[in-house]
Amino acid sequence: MAQYFNITGASSAAAELTRELLAPGGNIKVSKISLTNIHASGTKCTVDVYIEKKLTGKFYLLKSVELPVGVTLEHDLTGFSNKTGGFGLYLKLTKSASETPSVDVILS
Repeated sequence: MAQYFNITGASSAAAELTRELLAPGGNIKVSKISLTNIHASGTKCTVDVYIEKKLTGKFYLLKSVELPVGVTLEHDLTGFSNKTGGFGLYLKLTKSASETPSVDVILS
């Protein structure tokens, strides 16, 4: 079953926002992530997508990817599962200039 997120990024005081999409231990299988920059004023945003596990570390699937407004990026995650003792899936938004990024995320 697909999961949907609408994530509005960092406030004026913070340059970055990290959001947990799937917590470790949820036993959810994901084969694809879709990211769309939906910001209203035409500003690009920078996105990181990574998996992380305590004592093992952080591993980037996407690092510092710039998404122009209206662009959708799909990334294959075939075989990812956040089983008990496994990895969590995370998204980090970094704002450009003074704008607050907004991204739609679909996990399927």
